[in-house]
Amino acid sequence: MKQTTVLFGTGSIGQAIVRRIGANTHIVLADQNEQHAAAVAQTLRQAGYDCSTVSADLGSRTDIRAVIRHALQHGEVRHLVNAAGVSPSQASVSDILRVDMYGTAVLLEEFGQVIADGGSGVIISSQSGHRLGSLPDDQTEALAVTPTEQLLQLPFVQAITDTLKAYQYSKRCNVLRVMMEATRWGHRGATINSISPGIIITPLAADELNGPRGEGYRRMLQSSPAGRAGTPDEVGDLAEFVMSSRGRFISGADLLIDGGTTASYWYGDLQYLKQTH
Repeated sequence: MKQTTVLFGTGSIGQAIVRRIGANTHIVLADQNEQHAAAVAQTLRQAGYDCSTVSADLGSRTDIRAVIRHALQHGEVRHLVNAAGVSPSQASVSDILRVDMYGTAVLLEEFGQVIADGGSGVIISSQSGHRLGSLPDDQTEALAVTPTEQLLQLPFVQAITDTLKAYQYSKRCNVLRVMMEATRWGHRGATINSISPGIIITPLAADELNGPRGEGYRRMLQSSPAGRAGTPDEVGDLAEFVMSSRGRFISGADLLIDGGTTASYWYGDLQYLKQTH
């Protein structure tokens, strides 16, 4: 029976990952933008991959379950990649929390019930989660283990009014849910990790770098240890490693790939950013 690779979010990073891990599997492309997913599917087919598309909203448990049913028709789920989400400049506080926080938690929970023995998953989080600083122990515990349907009812989550804070809390929650779910996925012989990229050059990032806030972004990149932005392929290479046989001893981890930007934010030349975050 053929195995499946499920990708939520068909942007540049997700594509880079499935190109590395999706050969000899059926790739399911789940995205709310059906037109974009269809275009990506066509490109992948022309490169020799077997794939199909499903319209899905990451913030909907019903949609996530529909994607699972579709995937299982093509074989057991070998890989899960979540590269979907919304950003502080794209959405409201409620939408960020519904999609990035709640949706990712549901995704981990639902796929944790069907992932194949020897399977693996990667959740694309963000360096933003590392800029939140230390949280009280009770908040950390709550973000990690609160039942998914109660997650958005947590008082400190409902108190969030700023889109950046909503995004940062969501990405911190992603990392913590991966840690918690790694124990459950391990019972099925599978691994699950998160990757937290910095600024990666995608069409959206390119727009930001050339937009009204572009000067600030360029200054930040130039002052970072790497002195540049990253590429989707670099994230893809990292994901390929942790999802391969070479990465089987890695589970429940968050892998920061940001050219040293977070290190510089806390202790180096980028500390000036703390005044605005």
